Amino acid sequence: MTVAHTVELEGHIIDSGTMGTCFGIVMDMGGEFEVEEFEVGRHKHDESYCRMRVLAESEADLKAILHELNQNGATVADPRDATLEPAPADGVVPPGFYSTTNHPTHVRIEGEWVEVEDPEMDCALVVDRNLPDDPRVRTVVLNAVEEGDLVVTGDTGIRVEPPERPRESGGSFGFMQGGISSERPSESLIGEIADEMRSVREADGTVLAVCGPAIVHSGGRDALADLVRAGYVDAISAGNGFAVHDLERDLYGTSLGVDTESLEHPREGHKHHIYTISEIVRAGGIEEAVDDGIVDEGVMYECVVNDVPYVLAGSIRDDGPLPDTITDAIEAQDAIREQAHEADLVLMLSTLLHSVAVGNCLPSTTKTVCVDINPATVTQLIDRGSAQAIGMVTDIGAFVPMLRDELLESADAA
Repeated sequence: MTVAHTVELEGHIIDSGTMGTCFGIVMDMGGEFEVEEFEVGRHKHDESYCRMRVLAESEADLKAILHELNQNGATVADPRDATLEPAPADGVVPPGFYSTTNHPTHVRIEGEWVEVEDPEMDCALVVDRNLPDDPRVRTVVLNAVEEGDLVVTGDTGIRVEPPERPRESGGSFGFMQGGISSERPSESLIGEIADEMRSVREADGTVLAVCGPAIVHSGGRDALADLVRAGYVDAISAGNGFAVHDLERDLYGTSLGVDTESLEHPREGHKHHIYTISEIVRAGGIEEAVDDGIVDEGVMYECVVNDVPYVLAGSIRDDGPLPDTITDAIEAQDAIREQAHEADLVLMLSTLLHSVAVGNCLPSTTKTVCVDINPATVTQLIDRGSAQAIGMVTDIGAFVPMLRDELLESADAA
């Protein structure tokens, strides 16, 4: 027996490939579709509309297809209110709960579409209805769900809006449709990134830099410190290793025991990173080491003296770690999540694991640039759901100084 349901697509669904994607989903999952109505926008800024009937062999097959269509921006025609069920216990969600995307999302409550706060992938949706004004819908990680929370289940009454690709490459950050490339001119792309950083700064927005130790190893550390000092980087997200090697460079002139200028290996240089940790622990932390004059340059130094917040998230691999490193994984996730929600532009600089961690917390509307010598880093980030990221495949030790020169030299010229 064939079952069917009607869905609608609206917006720049042709330019963004949304319509083709949805057609492909139906066919790949064994269903069929019939286009009942199709209106094409005739001018550059006009939206298009498609209404199609989706058919499948069983209710289970149809439900699976409709779920995938919903995730890609299709809305069930004549929607009903979302289904809400109470969480049975702390950290436990009802079966069939709606697992979020990182796209802007609305939930239908009592006939009204309510915007979801802080879109983030792989969360539950909790509805607060006991408010004096309008209901509130928020994303909640599973471990933070509390007994009795009203959790959205199923796909009914949910509208997802994936960001639309611009019709033309011009406009603010139009280059973001470029995907991953090692062939586009680095200088022009860096110029566009610098332009966006200026725009964010002028709008009192936040630029978050996600930093890997390779910045220090490859000689980009001083340039990044200059950007922090000049106010172009508003927050740092990193691991214990980045901070340790940045501090090691200040205390011993090495990174991982290697002089980053002469490339020589000083005697017992391999011990410098653990000596560095010991000195910072002895001082009581990074801020205390700066106050005592033990640390007087570098990225962490500039963060302290310029009140730029940073989150250092620990891992099982860490030496030490530094007193400032958050070793509780859940606490570190929450700190990263707070940074991600405040960011207007994110620079992911040569760190696969940290880039994926931050990317998991970002809404798809946050402009994201990932720079790494390994194209697989950017590919994995996008495959994990951060489809808004553009990738630049280049040496981070060359990228950061070029970005610094573009921003600071142009500022001096002005």
